[in-house]
Amino acid sequence: MIVLHKVFHFCAAHRYWNEALSEAENHAAFGEDVRLHGHNYTLIVSVTGTVDERTGFVVDLGRLKEQVRSLVVEKLDHSHIERDIPWFHHRMPSTENLLRWMWEELKDAELGGGVVRLRLHETESIYTDLYPQERVSLLD
Repeated sequence: MIVLHKVFHFCAAHRYWNEALSEAENHAAFGEDVRLHGHNYTLIVSVTGTVDERTGFVVDLGRLKEQVRSLVVEKLDHSHIERDIPWFHHRMPSTENLLRWMWEELKDAELGGGVVRLRLHETESIYTDLYPQERVSLLD
């Protein structure tokens, strides 16, 4: 199997805070991340498919780039995630939840290949992977 990886970058801010918890409980659960802070995120979209004998490519990179940018990157770039993205109004803006949201945005897009992995780097040492096994909602 051939897998192509396309890298995207965006900057966004967030904070962790659960209204159901006390201030002390929030600080215990989230530490300094209760304060608004930002990250320079790196998203890697990995797709597979049959190599087109005419082009030698698995996917049309222009189409992949346009779809991921318009459906995900442009919405998140320079956002305050839990304020600007309605899906996060009552959810933590963790990398796990960001990937769930991204997959909902991308799952029906015409990317030109099958998505086998979404990887989101929040920092150099923290990243999360989502491996969609089938085209179903991950929000349930």
